[in-house]
Amino acid sequence: MPPKKPMTKAQLIAKLAETTGLAKKDVTGVLTAMTDLAYKEAKLGFTIPGLGKLVVVNRKARTGRNPATGEAIKIPAKKVLKFRIAKAAKDAIAPSKK
Repeated sequence: MPPKKPMTKAQLIAKLAETTGLAKKDVTGVLTAMTDLAYKEAKLGFTIPGLGKLVVVNRKARTGRNPATGEAIKIPAKKVLKFRIAKAAKDAIAPSKK
């Protein structure tokens, strides 16, 4: 039966340490280094092979509504970061229909 909640950071580190045979301290260092590198390279895009990639997307300006008053407001254009899931990761959840 699958777990009811996603893994916590501590559980993820423990599982990776068990699977790879590395110490938890080493696994934590690798995850921290990868996170720091992803933040630094985010402007150019960052790929985690087999999992997905971070991409910068230009969001257009649009009109929105203030939920409290219902008044129309202008939302300016901006750059946002999105994560695109790799096909292999999608297929792990719901296999593609062929």
